Amino acid sequence: MSKVKYYYDPDTLSYRKIEPQKSKRYRNFALFFLGSMLFGLVCLVLLLNTNLINTPRELSLQRELKNYELQFELLDKKMEQIEEVLANIEDRDNNIYRLYFEANPIPEEQRKAGFGGINRYKSLEGFNNSEMVIATTKRLDIIKKQMAIQSKSLDEITKLAAEKEKLLAAIPAIQPIRNENLRHMASGYGWRSDPFTKARKMHRGMDFSAPKGTPIYASGDGKVTRADNNASGFGKHIRIEHGYGYMSLYAHLSNYNVKRGQKVKRGDLIGFVGNTGRSEAPHLHYEVWKDKDRINPINFYYGSLTAEEFENMLKYASQENQSLD
Repeated sequence: MSKVKYYYDPDTLSYRKIEPQKSKRYRNFALFFLGSMLFGLVCLVLLLNTNLINTPRELSLQRELKNYELQFELLDKKMEQIEEVLANIEDRDNNIYRLYFEANPIPEEQRKAGFGGINRYKSLEGFNNSEMVIATTKRLDIIKKQMAIQSKSLDEITKLAAEKEKLLAAIPAIQPIRNENLRHMASGYGWRSDPFTKARKMHRGMDFSAPKGTPIYASGDGKVTRADNNASGFGKHIRIEHGYGYMSLYAHLSNYNVKRGQKVKRGDLIGFVGNTGRSEAPHLHYEVWKDKDRINPINFYYGSLTAEEFENMLKYASQENQSLD
């Protein structure tokens, strides 16, 4: 309630009540109302910009934001784990797999290169956390690119492994006559005395002395290209193309167990020891060719001989005796 005010009237020597003017009353009310509105507006602005009062929508958005932050932290940890695993695979790929199969390693710059050209992340700009979102997206793109490169590399290694397996199976790697069937290793690769002319002559194969009819086995996987008696001096003989530049020859046979064009595996029975052609006694003349050059077959018996047997063969093969053909 407003206070009642009085004034002293000298004419009547008494106090009279002051009656407020209506215009002044309206003005005071307007000022009070305007002041109240300004105060209320200021308080509302302050409340809206503080965390003292939140609407249910704002509380929901805050919870959602915290959840996104947690998910981002988990994503970051998962990317770190993926990068660690990828780095381990890439290291083994370059330093073990590709090294073993004689393939060039993939440079680090190629594995972790970014993406040039147009701005791939323009649609992610302009947000509060754009830098973080763009950096994470770039990181994910690089990881995906690394995985694609590594996948292609492993595909290549798989092909190289399959090819290596074929190569190892194709190389003439066993003795064509078993030890229990041998009389002795008659002559090795090198300069030997010719049994007919007695002249010193280069002997480009190995002679295995064995009874007529002794089984002869393919020394590696391949295809029979010749099984005939049309080569001078060799008599009945077999030639097997192994691929990768390798060829093996088996001469002076008594009979064949294969025919031209037939595919054989290492250890398959292909023929029998004989004394056909230019031969002094029943034996197998065996040659290994690499890129059309005859090389010493003694370097290719790792698939069938023990260390002691190989040592004995090396001893006899190095003797400059007389060959049997």
